[in-house]
Amino acid sequence: MSTATDSRSSGPARRFRMTRTRRAGLVNIVLLLIVTALVLFPFLWMISLAFTPAEAAFRDVKIWPDNPTWSNFLTALSVGNLGRAFANSAIVAIVAVISNCLITVAAGYAFAHLPFRGSDLIFYVLIATAAIPVAVTLIPLFLMVANFPLAGGNDLLGRGGSGLADSLGGLAIPYLVGTMSIFLVRQFFKGMSPDLAEAARLDGASEFRVFWNIYMPLSKPIIAVVAIFSFTAVWDDLLWPLVVSSSPKSQTVQLALTGFSQSGNIQYAPLMAATILVTIPVLLVFLFNQRHFISGLSEGAVKG
Repeated sequence: MSTATDSRSSGPARRFRMTRTRRAGLVNIVLLLIVTALVLFPFLWMISLAFTPAEAAFRDVKIWPDNPTWSNFLTALSVGNLGRAFANSAIVAIVAVISNCLITVAAGYAFAHLPFRGSDLIFYVLIATAAIPVAVTLIPLFLMVANFPLAGGNDLLGRGGSGLADSLGGLAIPYLVGTMSIFLVRQFFKGMSPDLAEAARLDGASEFRVFWNIYMPLSKPIIAVVAIFSFTAVWDDLLWPLVVSSSPKSQTVQLALTGFSQSGNIQYAPLMAATILVTIPVLLVFLFNQRHFISGLSEGAVKG
């Protein structure tokens, strides 16, 4: 008798719990939709302004213009010198990606699987440098670039010329190695078993071959993370190009965007069109590496 009573009483309780769970899930979905709409609204407005005729920007604010036009994109490419800026940023970004994928991955592997005396101290000092504000390093970096030996008319002691200032080489120097990328790579390799290397060493493989033929093919996720971080660090930076560049020949995309707001006359519609063009490469890089990026970032964050 008691068993039948318990089963009858448990039925409504189970249905109540299921109803409460569904309501909670519905509330979460609604909240996520609201937050998503708030986040996407500036981007949607940017797209709307990019297709709005320049003379009608902010005069008749609408979600989508009545007469959309591509003229703002043509203006951005011609007047804003975006073509040269795209090429400059792409060259520096590619150099930074290759440099980081080789140097930081090798350094992270060495810190994880080739310990030496003082390696932990060197690693923590290296990571501590990431806490130094960028503004503090601007003057030393510029002096190093301007006094680079045998470049820009400089002699062997770095005197007499401009060095690598106002050049793509000077732009690329601060991005060649990322300390946080070394940290992520080390954490990633810390999660890998050293037995793979030991078995290869017993077969007579050199340390370079162990690294290049065994660990490198397994590190595609963390390489994707390093590549995306390196690319966005170059593509989105304004402060360092603003310091080291003084002519259009070394102008980057972020500097090109500032050309639409000079002398207090902001050309909003061409500026939004140029912003869309500048944003597309970052989105493409992330979309093509999304799967590796998420797995590499999560593994590098929790292991070690």
